[in-house]
Amino acid sequence: MSIFLQNFVLLAQSPDFLPFPTLIPEFAFLEPHAAIIGSTDLAILVVATVAMIALWVLIKCTRTGKAMRATAQDRTMALLVGIDSDRIISLTFVIGSALAALGGLLIASHIGQINFAIGFLAGIKAFTAAVLGGIGSIPGAVVGSFLLGLTESFATGYVASDYEDVFAFLLLVLILIFRPAGLLGKPTIDKV
Repeated sequence: MSIFLQNFVLLAQSPDFLPFPTLIPEFAFLEPHAAIIGSTDLAILVVATVAMIALWVLIKCTRTGKAMRATAQDRTMALLVGIDSDRIISLTFVIGSALAALGGLLIASHIGQINFAIGFLAGIKAFTAAVLGGIGSIPGAVVGSFLLGLTESFATGYVASDYEDVFAFLLLVLILIFRPAGLLGKPTIDKV
């Protein structure tokens, strides 16, 4: 579906980068040793934190979240206790798509331009961060994203910017080899 949508936008729009309007007026908040934290960076941090907390509250503290967790754990048993798992699965995809759209909006606002494939690499890196932290763990995804960002920053600063993605995916491979459940994920135990 992702490939279909990318190519649809490619054919309908243009393969070129197009300007994206600045949604937040830019000014610097903090300038320690030439590292500038701008208003867009701060807005991304605040919006991402609010979205993460809202998702955590939804999953851990609501009836819908309990139904999501039950459906993810055992769909057959969820059906037996009266959970409409098809509706829960659809709702989960809607929430995931809305969060992806929010992320795309933040990325485009930060970069200042868009094209048909701008979300592909961001999606792959989001998946990498989730695997690093542990699939199914919201705090793990946050830890994984910080670890991924630091790895890319140090690789860009100390090695070369051409190898930024290589180091990120090398980190993913190492985590999958030595800790397949991720940093904060719990290994699954099959009971027989």
